[in-house]
Amino acid sequence: NINKNQNFFYLFHGEPRKYDPTFKGPIYNRGCTDIVCCIFFIICILGYFAVGILAWTQGDPRKVIYPTDSRGQFCGQAGTPLETKPLLFYFNIMKCASPMVLLEFQCPTTQMCVEKCPDKFMTLLKAYTNKEDFKYYKNFCKEGLEGLTVTQILSSGLCPAMLTPSKPFTRRCFPALDQKKGGEITVGNNSKFDDGEGNIRDAKDLVAGVKNATVVIEARQVVMKIFEDYTQSWYWILIGLVIAMLISLLFIVLLRFLAGIMVWVMIVMVILVIGYGIVHCSMEYVSLKSEAGSNVTLKDLGFQTDFSVYLHIRQTWLAFIIILAIVEVIIILLLIFLRNRILIAIALIKEASRAIGYVMSALFYPLFTFALLSIVIAYWAVTAVFLSTSNQPIYKVFNETACDHSRKICEPAVSPAECPDSKCLFAFYGGETVYHKYLIGLQFYNVFLFFWCANFVTALGQMTLAGAFASYYWALVKPDDMPAFPIFSSLGRSLRYHTGSLAFGSLILSIIQIIRVLLEYIDHKLQGTQNKCTKFLLCCLKCCFWCLEKFIKFINRNAYIMVAIYGKNFCTSAKDAFFLLMRNMIRVAVLDKVTDFLLFLGKLLIVGLVGIFAFFFFSGRVKAFENTAPNLHYYWVPILTVVVGSYLIAHGFFSVYAMCVDTLFLCFCEDLERNDGSLARPYYMSASLHDILSENKAVEETEEPTQSSTHQPDDQDVQLKQ
Repeated sequence: NINKNQNFFYLFHGEPRKYDPTFKGPIYNRGCTDIVCCIFFIICILGYFAVGILAWTQGDPRKVIYPTDSRGQFCGQAGTPLETKPLLFYFNIMKCASPMVLLEFQCPTTQMCVEKCPDKFMTLLKAYTNKEDFKYYKNFCKEGLEGLTVTQILSSGLCPAMLTPSKPFTRRCFPALDQKKGGEITVGNNSKFDDGEGNIRDAKDLVAGVKNATVVIEARQVVMKIFEDYTQSWYWILIGLVIAMLISLLFIVLLRFLAGIMVWVMIVMVILVIGYGIVHCSMEYVSLKSEAGSNVTLKDLGFQTDFSVYLHIRQTWLAFIIILAIVEVIIILLLIFLRNRILIAIALIKEASRAIGYVMSALFYPLFTFALLSIVIAYWAVTAVFLSTSNQPIYKVFNETACDHSRKICEPAVSPAECPDSKCLFAFYGGETVYHKYLIGLQFYNVFLFFWCANFVTALGQMTLAGAFASYYWALVKPDDMPAFPIFSSLGRSLRYHTGSLAFGSLILSIIQIIRVLLEYIDHKLQGTQNKCTKFLLCCLKCCFWCLEKFIKFINRNAYIMVAIYGKNFCTSAKDAFFLLMRNMIRVAVLDKVTDFLLFLGKLLIVGLVGIFAFFFFSGRVKAFENTAPNLHYYWVPILTVVVGSYLIAHGFFSVYAMCVDTLFLCFCEDLERNDGSLARPYYMSASLHDILSENKAVEETEEPTQSSTHQPDDQDVQLKQ
């Protein structure tokens, strides 16, 4: 029965490691792993470069900067005939009601470059009878009006049917209609106009025609204000990020020498910072009680482009109070229930601090990872811009009567002779070549390779740090048995032998991430038509793939540690790491995850301190900073930027600690299986780490006095009890 139980245990948990007198840590005599995946990754990278070169030859980023007329010419570009005409004018703004304007910001109507936007309302019929008015009207018409009647001009599409007062925005002329309180567009009840196609339309149709364009305008206004805020506050943002980096570095250095004290200081400070947030939000909530309009709900207010409006509503501060209070209660409860585990985790953090003391260069490795990620993001962004601007203007035949040439591609200056009433007008941005037909596929390839390369860079950092810290752990005499440059040695082994394993693990993760992106895209496309069953199915799929992504990240992280130590392929290393964790499930929960929780509190503390400082500085709440802080449209823009940047900086520094803890955890789990602490088979762990195990074992025996029927005492349990 004992043998059967042991076989059952080994089936689901793997067989423990055996003592090997030749094992001295990360194996140096190793071979290349996952060669097929390495070759495939290199081919895909070469293809990625080919896509980038193709996009750069076909794309034209000037389309992002300069507006283009119906002939594809850039308005206001220096050295061209249109240099003095920087603004784009739309003949029929109603055609902007097409959904395509929201996707391509391109209205399917005649467009021309003008010196300035029209500033008065005028119809072609009335302007034609007055020389001065018609002279002004010609500024918004094509050439060749001499000797033509109004009907001929309109049928030829040489002039718009009417002009409306417009204002330039992002170098485009948009109608400046009358407005009333709240920004709602209003028109006369009986206003009529000729739409240029022989139809008399209600003026309210004009409002419907510019509705989509108005959405675009408002979004652009917010973007422009945010951009202006960045131009006014960018140096202060950099100062805030430098402060966050200095605080993170100081925290890590203090953690190296005062790990126990710093962890308790960190816990108390996090509770105090969140408590201060609750008090501040409560004061704001009470102060708004007497102000008029503060009782308006968020539902009544709706969406506002000026986000500072929400801070004048009591409901907003009430929501902040509830969120912070929930976070505070959760943290306090976790600390109460994990008080015994925290003492054990602090000892593990002390051991990690000693390891980082021997490998100080590991603290600066995140800068190398950041530089590589910046290159990947920059390449993806530039390629995406060139791909999105590589479409060419397509012109098609439009006419009022049935004609065989209707909707066929044409040249802008030529109309089919068989259709005298036809016009060759701009239709859309696209192309008929093979490149344009598969453009969506190239964009998808760009996104997928971005995920793959970004995950590869992250995996490279994890394996490099794991190899360096593993060389520390398995050195019997520290630091004499360690390499002279642990980080460089580990980085060289990872790139030389395990590029295929890194590519394999990051490929699996990238496939899951791209599936999540496709699910979000499908959900967005079906948002208006989906029924409850479809919505439930998509929700379940998104939840499942989110959980799967988290699980794969966990497996990959531990697999890279095993690859760094033993030099085996990805699948074998993932299996070994998984079984090793399964054989130490309770230790994983007690040590590894509690330590991750404490490090997360450290990130929150740094973000909270920097965020509070940024709030009082940019909001002008402190008199000492009133004249120093820049004048901003939205003071939350630099605050949010500093908070997000501070978290990323803190995460970069603390990720070194987290990787060190994970590596040491797997190493000492294997150390317990390989060795028994005797003179012939001594533990590689330090005395303090051995004490951690003893305390952990005591906690396990206290909480689980009865052993599972599948667990069999082994030599290490006997030795530990002795």
